[in-house]
Amino acid sequence: MSLVIADDLIQASGLSEQELLLEIVLMLFHQDKISLGKASEIMGLHRSQFQQLLADRNLYIHYDVAEFQEDLKTLQEMD
Repeated sequence: MSLVIADDLIQASGLSEQELLLEIVLMLFHQDKISLGKASEIMGLHRSQFQQLLADRNLYIHYDVAEFQEDLKTLQEMD
C-alpha cells in the first residue's frame, strides 16, 4: 500500500519528502505503533543508525518481547 501526501502539505511543513517520512516514522515508533526493526526498515537504515537518530532526538527505545519477535520475523523475511 502506498500513501500519497499532497505537495501543498509537504510545502507547508517546510520539510523534504524524506524528512516528512522520518517525522511520521518517528511519531509512529514513539507511539509504539511500529517496532524499531520496522521503523529502521521503512527508513532504509541499519537499526544502529535509526537508534542514533532516536538518541539525537532524546527519544528512548521501547523494546519488549513482542517487538523482539517482530524484529526476528523481519530479519527472517529479509533472507
